[in-house]
Amino acid sequence: MSGVQQYLLSLDNDKLGAEDIAKRTAQKLEAKEISLVEVVQSLGEYINDEDSTIRSKAVTYLSNVVNALPDATLPRQHVLVLCQFLCDRIEDGGAIMGLRKLQSLGRFNKEMAIMTFRALTEHFQDLLIRPHSQRLQILELLNDLMLRHRAALKSLGDEVIVGITDLVSGEKDPRSLMIIFSIMHVVMVEWDIAGHAETLFDSVFCYFPITFRPPPDDPFRITAKDLKCRLRDCISASSHFAPYVFPQLIEKLDSTSPNVKKDVLQTLTACASSYNTTVMSNYSVTLWDSLKYEILNVQEEDLAEDSLFALQAIATRLGKGLTSTSHTTHLARFLRPITKECNEQVQEPQHKQAKPVGQILSSLATSSSIALYLIVKAVIPPILTLYQDTDIVANQKALLEVLVQICNAAVALDQTTSTGLSSNDSDNPLLPFKDRFFELFSQVLMGTPSEEVSFRLVALKGLLGLCQLRDYLQTSEVGLFVQYLDEIVLAEDPHGREEVRNEAITALVELSKMKPNLIIDVTFPAFMAKLPDNLTEEAATYVTTLEGLARLSVERAISDTLVRRLLSKLEDVLQSNAPASYPQAILSTIDFVLSKRDLSADSNLSSYHEKIVVSFVSRAALASVGSGSQILTEALTLEILGRLIGRIIGALDEHRRRSVALETYTLFVEEGTSFVPILYADVLPEKQRLTLILSTWILAGVGSAASVLYTVGDGDVDLEKFLNELTRLAILEPVPLLRGYILRQIALLVNRFSSPEHLSGAFSIMQDPLKASQLQHYAMPSFDVIPIVFWIAKALLLRLSRTQEVLDHVLGLLSVEAHGSASARGFGTLLAPDEILSKEHGAVIRLLARQKIFSICVPRIAADFRAAESAAKSNYLIALSAILKHVPTEIMMTEIHALLPLLLQSLDLSEQEVKSATIESLLVISQERPTAVEGHVGTLTSRLLRFASNASQNATKVRYDALRCLQMFPGKVKESVLLPYKSEVVKGLLPVLDDAKRHVRRAAVECRAVWLIMDEPDPEG
Repeated sequence: MSGVQQYLLSLDNDKLGAEDIAKRTAQKLEAKEISLVEVVQSLGEYINDEDSTIRSKAVTYLSNVVNALPDATLPRQHVLVLCQFLCDRIEDGGAIMGLRKLQSLGRFNKEMAIMTFRALTEHFQDLLIRPHSQRLQILELLNDLMLRHRAALKSLGDEVIVGITDLVSGEKDPRSLMIIFSIMHVVMVEWDIAGHAETLFDSVFCYFPITFRPPPDDPFRITAKDLKCRLRDCISASSHFAPYVFPQLIEKLDSTSPNVKKDVLQTLTACASSYNTTVMSNYSVTLWDSLKYEILNVQEEDLAEDSLFALQAIATRLGKGLTSTSHTTHLARFLRPITKECNEQVQEPQHKQAKPVGQILSSLATSSSIALYLIVKAVIPPILTLYQDTDIVANQKALLEVLVQICNAAVALDQTTSTGLSSNDSDNPLLPFKDRFFELFSQVLMGTPSEEVSFRLVALKGLLGLCQLRDYLQTSEVGLFVQYLDEIVLAEDPHGREEVRNEAITALVELSKMKPNLIIDVTFPAFMAKLPDNLTEEAATYVTTLEGLARLSVERAISDTLVRRLLSKLEDVLQSNAPASYPQAILSTIDFVLSKRDLSADSNLSSYHEKIVVSFVSRAALASVGSGSQILTEALTLEILGRLIGRIIGALDEHRRRSVALETYTLFVEEGTSFVPILYADVLPEKQRLTLILSTWILAGVGSAASVLYTVGDGDVDLEKFLNELTRLAILEPVPLLRGYILRQIALLVNRFSSPEHLSGAFSIMQDPLKASQLQHYAMPSFDVIPIVFWIAKALLLRLSRTQEVLDHVLGLLSVEAHGSASARGFGTLLAPDEILSKEHGAVIRLLARQKIFSICVPRIAADFRAAESAAKSNYLIALSAILKHVPTEIMMTEIHALLPLLLQSLDLSEQEVKSATIESLLVISQERPTAVEGHVGTLTSRLLRFASNASQNATKVRYDALRCLQMFPGKVKESVLLPYKSEVVKGLLPVLDDAKRHVRRAAVECRAVWLIMDEPDPEG
């Protein structure tokens, strides 16, 4: 039986088997066991059969054989013969795959490309009625010819335009349309289409506007945006389309659909950016007349914005390459009616249509320096006259806003050029108005009553814009503005006017980038003078001042000066009786400033090490025994100082970090003082014990490059005994904050400093902290050892040491009556990010740690939950929610079927944190795997509605998260699944619209709207 016979018998029932038959034939051809002539002759009776289906299958067989051949197998003569044969049989179907293979070969020449193209166009009527999958193959072949054999097609001239236009008409499949638009764009750009412009335009514009909406889970991932962009490229491809494009687009701009209008405006912008200057000039005024309605009568903000983009694109095209400011240019003729309209509108500044004037002028002015010149000359003198003639603040503010927007346009233009706009009046037409602007803005900013917040903000932004123009203001004028800003920040009562103060600080930050010396010489002295040495004022204004200084520390020179001055100020404050909050704020400011720096490359690092780390740590240690400022014994002070020294120590080189590590517990205090290290000491006062906060931060900062040594008596203490002592301190410590730091020390030592031989000791401590600390017989009522267990577990798990044993132990605690509840909450510790036990501080955190913990815990929790007693079941659910809270989505999805039943039961727990974490997990599942929740929609909607509407029993976050989850269902879950619950949800959300929290009410409105429009026709359709 011949290969073709076997193929025909197998094709209908075993497509893959049929392809294998064709591949075997190809292998024989390659091995020269048979010839191409023999293969073609074997098709004889089938290729001429009266049944078109049989003919098609026979041609498909040959195409499959050709497709399976290596590229170099066929000589040029055989390629020509096959091309001729397949082109002759193209109407039978099945030839396209073979032709696609042939055209990819190096021996496929110009004549063959032309032959193939003509075969397609001559039979286009037959090809158009094919199923869309076959039409897609035809279009892919055409696209291949356009990509690889464009020169051959271009030699055909108009024949290609006519043929392609016929071939692509009437298509609706999105995949095919993406290819059609690409092909048409090439033709429109590279062919001479002058005689076919209307035909080509009609062939693509019939698809405008695109109303395609992809089905859920679309495997091809083609979006409406993809189609719109491709179509827009076609419409804007050639200026020859202008007589047909603009009338059609202007007509469609009257549509009531915002989506259609948006498409029209974006297409207009694309055309303006692409068509030539003469064409755009012919239609520019007509387009302005249409666009101004969308801008002056704002109905949708985004439509007005798109209209402004379109206007700007027109102005940019008309001004491209223009150097003349003559009133006879295309650009001048375009701008003349616009500036005339704007001048008319600002005659009544408070009128609704006057508000967009500044936006119009600003958008146009940023298009080119010539546009800026023409606009400034046409509108600024009349506006200044109007301002001078009115004494109504609202009118003055409206006019000032227009001036500021024009100034901002000049700034934007100035920053896009290398030389700026200021060399002469024609480069910067604002120069003649400089003194008037500065006087006007200054008068409003400093002379207007402080209650006029919005008016003053406009003036402030105007002055900042003038400063940002290169070489526009003198340094003395910028300095005067800096003084204004300093006065606003420091001297004005900010009550109820925080916005002006915040904008003033923002302006100072911007000026610090341009004129850092002015900030150092003018602002710093003014700000530092407001920081008292002894806080006796009733109102503590230092917070505002320090906040301003912190925000100003952007530039290197400024931050260096600031740190020096703040350290000096801190010394003075520590000598006074100021409340602890004041030096704490100074330390926080220094920490914030240094956090923005790369300290490892900082030339001042050695100074910071000596003046901050060594000096303040030793002083804090001595203060704990009564020798020094007691402010340094405050827990919050030590926390802030610890964070700061940890940052500095982490930037030191390895040698200095080793040196610092030796002072972890001695805290740079020399022997012979009254301070004694905490470890292995008798019971010490709280102030001394609090120095362990600093020890923890030192330990975090030194990194794994340094070894931790602690010497007592005649020898070094081994790590296991060291851990036992810290465990003892953690158990006995009554201060929660300090206990947390001791636990982090233990975790750091286990995670980062323990060698493999030490891990068994750490594991033993985790199993029985009381025994390790020798406190099992201590006369105290109870010990909370669970946090110790979980912090050691966290340290081991992050480095993936003894993972299975550790998790077996902590999971086993969930069923223990005495510790189950505390252990369930302890699972939140395992994966939660921590500021100290972090990669930034050298902690060993394996990449797969989270995935490993999740993959072991979830199946075990699911199994143990089913077998647990009813009283212990909630422990497993709480533990699960604590784990899921810190697990990436992609990991969570791997156990989705085991998770869902547990999550649904977690919703019945009363703990608000568990509810919120569970809802967030369900939100992720609904988004990533909506099919998984389809069978639980009824249960979920009723419970989520109950959470959202019952404010007395559910926290704000729970109510808000429940609404977000409900809102996610439409659009993700099939509508057919959701529709039975639509009325229940819409009705159930009514009480939530009156929730006490504004963001909850807003979420309820948005959620209800999404459910209401389900099963309604698409507004774009």
